[in-house]
Amino acid sequence: MNIAIRYYSKTGNTKKIADAIAEQLNVEAFDLTKPVPSDTDILFLGSSVYAAGVADEVKDFISTLNKDINVVVNFSTAAFLESTYKQVKKLLEERNIRISDEEFHCRGKFTMIHRDHPNQEDLKDAKLFAKKLLEKYKK
Repeated sequence: MNIAIRYYSKTGNTKKIADAIAEQLNVEAFDLTKPVPSDTDILFLGSSVYAAGVADEVKDFISTLNKDINVVVNFSTAAFLESTYKQVKKLLEERNIRISDEEFHCRGKFTMIHRDHPNQEDLKDAKLFAKKLLEKYKK
């Protein structure tokens, strides 16, 4: 099974989650500048939030994705929003790319808000999430 991890992170919050997922799955995480191989079965996509929406860089990246990806798994961090899932799902569905119905989201540090996030518990949860999703899609 071919797994790719891509993320966008201005502050380092989403990168921390990407690196935790990568460690769990023994795959390297890259930022959005590295293209996704055409034979990717699962793409873990880190879609961080800025100004209450998915970053434009993530939107642009999604517009380049190969429709042959079996499934995209969203993960995100944000200080205020509960999730980027609905926004990412809409963008992927417009391109006929399947998105997992499960996602990982945790709080991210923003100035003095949520200063300790993502914390060790968040990273542990991200690893468990990645392990669970890998088992789900191996079947």
